Amino acid sequence: MIKGTGVALVTPFNTDYSIDYNSLANIVEHCIHGGLEYLVVLGTTGEGPTLSKEEKKQVFAFVAKQAAGRISLVAGIGGNDTLEVVNTMNSFDKTGYSAILSVSPYYNKPNQEGIYLHYMELAKAAPLPIIIYNVPGRTGMGMSAATTLRLAHASDKFIAIKEASGNPEIVMDIIKGKPANFSVISGDDNLTVPFMAVGMVGVISVIAQAYPREYSDMVRMALAGNFTEASKLHFKLYDLMKAIFADGNPGGIKVLLQNLGLCKNVVRLPLAPVNKQVEESLLSLAKAFN
Repeated sequence: MIKGTGVALVTPFNTDYSIDYNSLANIVEHCIHGGLEYLVVLGTTGEGPTLSKEEKKQVFAFVAKQAAGRISLVAGIGGNDTLEVVNTMNSFDKTGYSAILSVSPYYNKPNQEGIYLHYMELAKAAPLPIIIYNVPGRTGMGMSAATTLRLAHASDKFIAIKEASGNPEIVMDIIKGKPANFSVISGDDNLTVPFMAVGMVGVISVIAQAYPREYSDMVRMALAGNFTEASKLHFKLYDLMKAIFADGNPGGIKVLLQNLGLCKNVVRLPLAPVNKQVEESLLSLAKAFN
């Protein structure tokens, strides 16, 4: 299920900041028809921290109903209070979902033992397999390769890691030492092809939400070992992949989605839309791409 291209879905909003379910349905359809392998609902790109518990339940249920079994779904359930995450997992309606993506604890800055113990508690509670998520640029405390491998060997509940440290040595140490039933997934759009060359099996992408066909084709080429053709698509998308993160995520991807007529360029505070210079750059790059 986790081979290939997954997308970290945005949560579209109306101008009054309520959830725009019509646009969410359109984005899900755009992704499905674009040939993606799976969708991640309420990851960081989905602005989960600013959604209420009830809104999260509604979004999870809505996407499952809209997808109707046509594509695999992963639920983003994480946090920096282990007991709260466990309680959320215990009450989660897993209907339509195949796995859970859970980010390592943020803000508290636990040591490696704390991160390990946090995930082992989640493994006891999770109703589905877990994809670990290492993104030190957001959490403030990165997972070492040793901690990831310790978890991978400790429980079959851990099926993969979304590795977004951008550190080639961490990536290669994990790939070298992992058990056969554990996969490594890219968390950086612009590093996916290079890291697939050493053993990553795909990506959870942001840019693929706007360009699902091109990006998923690129990943399938890399999986097949055709890096010559994969690299051509990589460099075609490269400037866009960098630009969407130039002034925050999901501000950049929402510019592109609005340009495609899929949702409004609205984010919830404390996020704000990207600055005018970045917006103009994105629209110019999108025009050149198309």
